[in-house]
Amino acid sequence: MGLKHKKYVYVLRDDGWYVKVRIIKSAPEDSAERYMPIGPKTKKPPLTATIIKEEQLPPEARSKLYQL
Repeated sequence: MGLKHKKYVYVLRDDGWYVKVRIIKSAPEDSAERYMPIGPKTKKPPLTATIIKEEQLPPEARSKLYQL
């Protein structure tokens, strides 16, 4: 079972951990408000999850990934 309607993705951080992130589709593409980390960090994301790399996020959104 996949994540709900592409609202959530897992982001691979530089340290090897994954963080679940909610994508707000109504926010602009290059805005940090578009990406909202919600879950605890994990080593194994679900097999059906969409995984993106940290470099694809705006710099302000990257700093939020390490606050978990």
